[in-house]
Amino acid sequence: MRRAQILLLMGAQVLLPALGRTQTVPIPEPPQVRAKNHVVSLTLHAVSENGRDAFAFDGANAAPVIRAAPGDVLRITYINDLPSKSSETCAVNPCMNMTNLHFHGLAVSPNAPQDDVIRMLAMPGQVLHYRVQIPRDHSPGLFWYHTHPHGESHRQVLDGMSGAIVIEGMERYAPQVRRLRERVMVVRGRSIEHDPNAAELRHEVEIPSKGCGGDLEAVEEIFTVNGVIRPRIEIAPKERQFWRIVNASPDRYLDLQLDGQTFEIVALDGMPLAYREPDGPTRTTDHLLLSPAGRLEAIVTGPPSGTLRALRTLCVDTGPDGDPNPGMVLADLTQPSSDRIGSESPRKQVHAVDKRPPLYKRLDLEQLKKTTPDFTVTFTEDKNGFYINGRKFALDARPMTSARVGTYQHWRIVNETAELHPFHIHQVHFLAYAENGVPLSHPAWLDTVNVPYRGTVDVILDFTDPVIKGMSVFHCHLLNHEDKGMMAKILFTK
Repeated sequence: MRRAQILLLMGAQVLLPALGRTQTVPIPEPPQVRAKNHVVSLTLHAVSENGRDAFAFDGANAAPVIRAAPGDVLRITYINDLPSKSSETCAVNPCMNMTNLHFHGLAVSPNAPQDDVIRMLAMPGQVLHYRVQIPRDHSPGLFWYHTHPHGESHRQVLDGMSGAIVIEGMERYAPQVRRLRERVMVVRGRSIEHDPNAAELRHEVEIPSKGCGGDLEAVEEIFTVNGVIRPRIEIAPKERQFWRIVNASPDRYLDLQLDGQTFEIVALDGMPLAYREPDGPTRTTDHLLLSPAGRLEAIVTGPPSGTLRALRTLCVDTGPDGDPNPGMVLADLTQPSSDRIGSESPRKQVHAVDKRPPLYKRLDLEQLKKTTPDFTVTFTEDKNGFYINGRKFALDARPMTSARVGTYQHWRIVNETAELHPFHIHQVHFLAYAENGVPLSHPAWLDTVNVPYRGTVDVILDFTDPVIKGMSVFHCHLLNHEDKGMMAKILFTK
């Protein structure tokens, strides 16, 4: 029986016939933008293409990987070329086609013209000028940018308005990655709810007919990797590669697994493990749950010759009220063509090397963990929307809480709903150290953490960076929940 493979590359949709898996497509390399004289300069357009919103860059519908070094400046001209009237449906209608950018995970100012998602909004025909200063002491790692207009974030990110940001210098904390082949993978959710090829697409990525609980589920989304459904990733037997993966889905989890292989984790959410724990620079695991917006940076090793292996996501139980999050294949691992096997020619260097010695930030937070929380975030929902501490977000709302720059705070995130919620706060990272009151076996510094349904997570937030002063936000990173009210302001004060 003939199967169809839908390719979603550069914003276009192409139908290719496939017999088995013989006509797979290699994982594409997104365009990349690098600094010149310590300035990364680009123009990005918000456009409508085939009824979907998209980023346009350099004449193509593609989101570039932005590569910068600590101390660089991002100068982005963002032009809203969306039509004045939208044909799509938003979480809160009518869609106004307003848009902006959020620089997820970066420790930069929340004030205009930097990471200001509250006041910087462009209606169709308007232009935003961003000038984002990356601190000289910023940690290296994988970050990402996506649109963040309250009420329309989910629709735009689901359409694919997102891209990766790499802050160079990971070799300072993981020297072994310096000579490895690097792959940046942006994993996005793609709606198939109204796709006439939905059944074939579900079959193509091997979605089981039943969900985690054994019940039949109506699958609404599948994943793409760099815009392609189930591409192939070339890796030779025993070859080590450095993979940088961002879950850019607006509302789906990834429980990443590499068949028969392990991930040697060097960073999570753009934070090198060694930055906080020099004695534990890596951690090995056979699978890892990535919340929407989460990032994994890990070394992987090519499987033995002749084996069939895949990168996949396992089924995630999102709770009685959660959306289906089935397992599926993300990409196939294949051996490189014969002319590459055994080649000793060095790989072209694609990233700048930071030769500065590493800086570590060791902390003893044991006493703070034992204190009563400084602030409690409570997620609730009903048929009318989603709430934090009983309040829906409004652009003109006062800050729900404040934090003095130079301090650490213990927060408890409480999920009183029957579905998972990923908690995210702009500008800062936090140590997630306990779930449901039980210490985690692997505490981690993150900027987005999963909160179990009817459960809690305890975190220590690092508010010590002086650049964060200003008005910021925290929210659920299921963006349809954020659009419907599950967000609040926080004021960082001196």
